[in-house]
Amino acid sequence: MLEEFLAATPNDAFARYGLAMELTKTGEDAAAETQFRQLLASHPDYLYGYFHYGQLLLKLGRGADAQETLRQGVAAAKKAGDAHALGELEGALEESLASG
Repeated sequence: MLEEFLAATPNDAFARYGLAMELTKTGEDAAAETQFRQLLASHPDYLYGYFHYGQLLLKLGRGADAQETLRQGVAAAKKAGDAHALGELEGALEESLASG
């Protein structure tokens, strides 16, 4: 259903984020990664996209890519003035740095 909605409204950030999350849940990691990339390219202010994309990259063993994504999210959260998202992104970044 999300795919149909997204096909009709390709610029809908929430639909793209929802599809990326659903694909992650079902283990379709490559497709989820594509959706997260498209989301952040079109909507760089969609802060939780950075968090969950970073988590996916960590799961895939791509620590350096995850850290870069989380750093971009930290910068976006600072720009947006979103203290809650900033805290979550900084925490995820610190955790990824500590794990190698």
